[in-house]
This record gives sequence, C-alpha cells and structure tokens, in this order.
Amino acid sequence: MLNRGVFLDRDGTINEEVNYLSRPEQLRLLDGVVEAITSLNRAGFKVVVVTNQAGVARGFFSEAMVPAIHDALRKMLEPAQIDAFYYCPHHPTAGVGIYKTDCHCRKPKPGMLEQAAREWNIDLRRSFVVGDKISDLAAGRAVDCRNILVRTGYGGEEEKVFADYPWQPDFVADNLQKAARWILLQSDFVKK
Repeated sequence: MLNRGVFLDRDGTINEEVNYLSRPEQLRLLDGVVEAITSLNRAGFKVVVVTNQAGVARGFFSEAMVPAIHDALRKMLEPAQIDAFYYCPHHPTAGVGIYKTDCHCRKPKPGMLEQAAREWNIDLRRSFVVGDKISDLAAGRAVDCRNILVRTGYGGEEEKVFADYPWQPDFVADNLQKAARWILLQSDFVKK
C-alpha cells in the first residue's frame, strides 16, 4: 500500500525566514511546528522537507552546509520526525558553475516531490504540500497534491498575489499547526 505524504517547505514554513540561511545557528523554529509535525507523524504521514537552496548556486554558502543545517533542524524538531530532506542547490540564471542550470528539481517544478514519492512509496494524489510561496504550491499542483499556503514567512505577501491567479490553494492557514489540523480533518485522509 502506498504511503500518504506531507511535503513541507523549510524556510518560512518550519523555521523563521532568514535571507539565505547559511548556518545552523540561524535556525529559529516557528511556533507550534513540533506539535504540528508530531501530529502528522502519529497519523501515519511521511513528512518530507523539500527546499530550494539558491544560496548554494549563488555562492553564498557551500553545498556541504545544507546537510549540516538539516541535521541541526532534525534535532531541534525532536520528538517530531522528518522522514527525509530534499533540496535543490541550482538556479537557472543566477547560479555559478555547475549550479547554474534550469533543473527539474527546483520548485515550482516537481522533481523533488517525484523523487521522494519514488523513494518513500508515496501516493502523490493522497498527499499535501505546505509552503509559504506560490512556487511551493505550484510544484504540488503539478503532481496533483493538495496545497496549503501558510501565512508565515512570505505567505502573507503571496496570499495577495494569489488573488490574481487562475488557481488557488486548497487551504490557507495562519501557520503549520493550523495547516496540520486541516490535513487531519480531511475525511478521506483519516487513519483507519
């Protein structure tokens, strides 16, 4: 049987938005995220972080720093569990060297979601994407996930931009905790 998944953006969704977060010491969890992720863990969802990290492409920090930040984040979130972290170090125009590429993994393209679905046996049609940017939700929409915009990070500004879009998020939540509550209330996703 395929797993259900919740794909979370990192900066502005789980932790405070920092312009090009480049060191573990810069991590500050947003209120309620441990409880939110723990509730998703208990309900049987695979919880996967998918994050664009253009700071690598722009030469602001090394690619080796990204796993170090994720290790620190994993510890900060305990007892909540992140099943996997996926990141895109590329940028199509501002990248340097090998990182300057128009890849399939950079959101709004769905490459990270597709890779996670293969590796974790996730049914994308029964899964959710939660993020603070239109690009997060566009990646989810490309693979038929339900999409939740959180108003944390850039979400408040992005919500205004969405007003002119031909498609809308499935839900808008003040934060990850409220997004998780909505996910758990979806009748066809309740654990039997």
